[in-house]
Amino acid sequence: MTLPEVVHATAAELARERHADAEEDVHFTRGLARTVIEALSLPGDVVLDPFAGFGTTLEVARELGRTPLGVELLPERVATIRARVPGAVVVEGDARGLLGLVDACALPVARGSVALVLTSPPWMTANDHLANPLTAYETDDGDYRTYLDSLTDVARQVRALLRPGGHLVLDVADIRHEGQLTTLGADVTAAVSPVLRHIGSVPVVWDELPQDLTSNSLVVFSRAW
Repeated sequence: MTLPEVVHATAAELARERHADAEEDVHFTRGLARTVIEALSLPGDVVLDPFAGFGTTLEVARELGRTPLGVELLPERVATIRARVPGAVVVEGDARGLLGLVDACALPVARGSVALVLTSPPWMTANDHLANPLTAYETDDGDYRTYLDSLTDVARQVRALLRPGGHLVLDVADIRHEGQLTTLGADVTAAVSPVLRHIGSVPVVWDELPQDLTSNSLVVFSRAW
């Protein structure tokens, strides 16, 4: 199976699936996760989400017979995932230290063994965004260039974990905030492309775009060597 040319999502499924504690900027649906996991992995494969959030990727991966692994910064969300996805391994930690978690044996996965990394990283606008997405918006040291550089570094660590031919898929969106457009899709693609081969971007077509989004896509990368 290969990824379709477009994937579809609806406001109704988003409202139905969104966790009660999730903010309005959580936009990743079970349907998106299922489409990617079925296309880019096989039963038994390891599927990793380094920004695990409320566990959608891990839950769908388990349902499809994959081995779900996750990293999540916030302890309350780790507890939520463990209750939601029994049997999944989810580690409390910072995705920016992904390989450190592996080397410390906190994350039980070998380098070069992961089939698919599927994640919706916390998003950021280029303007008026002091809250840092990579600290779960809990510190006011946000900087867009630093944010993109950090995603490059996370991708570099992901590459070490992916098996040859494995994929990284990022759910990203362009966002209009206070009259300014942040081309997050293109910016994240440019940030990660020096580390992993960019395969393409699959548009996510919504019946009703979530708040502030002007477009949404799944950006696909591969470890080809």
